[in-house]
Amino acid sequence: MTDLTLYHNPRCSKSRSALQLLEERGLTPAIVRYLETPLNAAQLQELLGKLGIRPRQLLRTGEDEYKALGLDDPQLTDEQLITAMTSHPKLIERPILVAGDKAVVGRPPESILEILP
Repeated sequence: MTDLTLYHNPRCSKSRSALQLLEERGLTPAIVRYLETPLNAAQLQELLGKLGIRPRQLLRTGEDEYKALGLDDPQLTDEQLITAMTSHPKLIERPILVAGDKAVVGRPPESILEILP
């Protein structure tokens, strides 16, 4: 079976729901509490590759940090956005499930089921 990793924030209802969906199927993913153990730039770049999206698509635009850091500026580069997310992991959308070389953002939580082996 493919190893599963869930980038998880236990205070987030969507993240808790995604974990529950996995557990109901008898699956126990490795849990990464990314707020406590932030990703570095290389890890985030790898995750974005598995998701098949650009950094801007992974940003939580409703966070205070998003506004305070001026991240709505369309001139910001991918590297600048990645730096912001590594410095402020709260800006990263959640939950994210990784299964092998694929990943998906669990919004809605049921979308994680799409990549299960």
